Order: sequence, then C-alpha cells, then structure tokens
Amino acid sequence: MKFAKAHGLGNDFILVERGSCPAEAAPWARRLCDRHEGVGGDGVLVYLVQDGRVHMRLINADGSDAEISGNGVRCLAAWAVSRGLVPPRHVVQTVPGPRPVAVEAVGGARYRVATDLGPAILASRDIPVRLDPPRDRVVDHPLEAGGETVRITATSLGNPHCAVFVDAPPDDARLARLGAALESHSFFPRKTNVEFVSVPSRREIRVRFWERGVGYTRASGTGSASAAVAAIVKGLADRNLRVVCDGGVLEVEWPEGGHVHQVGEVEVLFEGEWLADTSR
Repeated sequence: MKFAKAHGLGNDFILVERGSCPAEAAPWARRLCDRHEGVGGDGVLVYLVQDGRVHMRLINADGSDAEISGNGVRCLAAWAVSRGLVPPRHVVQTVPGPRPVAVEAVGGARYRVATDLGPAILASRDIPVRLDPPRDRVVDHPLEAGGETVRITATSLGNPHCAVFVDAPPDDARLARLGAALESHSFFPRKTNVEFVSVPSRREIRVRFWERGVGYTRASGTGSASAAVAAIVKGLADRNLRVVCDGGVLEVEWPEGGHVHQVGEVEVLFEGEWLADTSR
C-alpha cells in the first residue's frame, strides 16, 4: 500500500488513496496512526482525485470518522498539487461540502495554502448541542466538566467545536483532564473538539487544542478558525487575526456576513510503502 505523510503545524496525517482503504477502516486506521507500530499520525486522509477535485475522508487516530479537518484539507491539497494531480487552485470535497483552496509553493516541500472554510455555524441545533429551547448562538454556556464549572462558546465549521476562554494557556494536565471531559460531555451529541483560548490582543489569540478522536494536537485548522469565530462573537477580537498554536501560526478572516477564510503552511514529509499486516 502506497502512502504519503504531511503535517500542518505539527498536526500530522497519513494520505492513502481510496482504493487501499478496507471496508472495516477503523482498526486499519488505528494501526497506521500508531506512533510505535505504524506510520504515526493524528488521522488518515483517504482521498480520490476525480474531475479536478480532491475528495477527502478523514479517519481519526482512534478509528472514528470525522467530517472535516482544516489542516487535513491543506495537507491533501498541497500534496495533490505537488504530484501534479490538480492545479494550484482547486476544490477539496469534504463531508460538509466543497472547500476551495489556493496552494503556493514556498520552498522545499513547504506550501502556503489559503482555504475557504465555508460559513460559521452558530445555531445550537446545527452545531449540534443539546439546548431546549434551541438558541441562535451558544455563548458562555456553563457546563460541569472535569471537576469544575466552565463556560463554553459553541460553534461549527462542519464539525462541532467548543471554546473555553482562559486568562493563560492551560498546562498539559488541565488540558487533558478538561479536554477529555468536554469532548465526551452529554451536551454534545456528536462529541466535540475543544479549544482553550486566551486573547492577548484584538488581532491575535493563543489557542491549545484537544481534538475529538485524537486528544492533544499541536494545531487545528477548523479549531483555530472556530476559536477565532468564538472570540469575534464574544466581541474580543477583530475579524482578521492571527491564531497562535503550539505548532505555529494560522491567519483567519471572517468578514461580516461572509465565509471563514484561513491561510497557513503545510509540509509534505515523505512517501512510502506499507508492508506490514494491518488486519491484527
């Protein structure tokens, strides 16, 4: 089985053509993503290039399917351009819908990719979260999780997110404890990705991530964009800002009434051939 490996700010993925993905994909993906007995990754991007579009399925490191990954979209787009499969401007087809991209080579195997991530989803029933009656926005909603009460602001970019605003980035222990508790909280019927957001200025936010089906990640594309949307909704940030992750910086813009746009670098690392048995 042929594969490629790429990362966006340390959020890493294994790229595999659709024909190599077995019907029972969960144990296969878990084996590939294992950092000791596999290639190692936060997820597997199963792709098909057809009629100038790149079709993407994301399987998380725990074997669960996810709707979309912003870093994954950029990684797959850059790799497809690097192999001459599509032009620099093309569309990545994801579960929530098409995501137009523009890929620019910046040296070596690094690429700068601009992505239209679509509209920000704010209504409680569309995120979704369990609120009765439903609300147009879910801002500073109190939840009991991980032995404490936190206030979350929920959003979606085709996948569910919740932002917890903090004075300073949490340490690893609190990140893991609270992130895991919120990910599987009953408030989120499809579970959730979690962002811990501090706001040093109106043009910059600092975020640490706990991803659904993965755990701690050094960066998140939709997580960065969702954290920016949450900060804008709360009136804490401007509509064009930098998101500083553990792994680097993403640029996010959300014009009034428009789609969320994101720009960031990715690196295509290597290609290889998987030889081991994935059935065990």
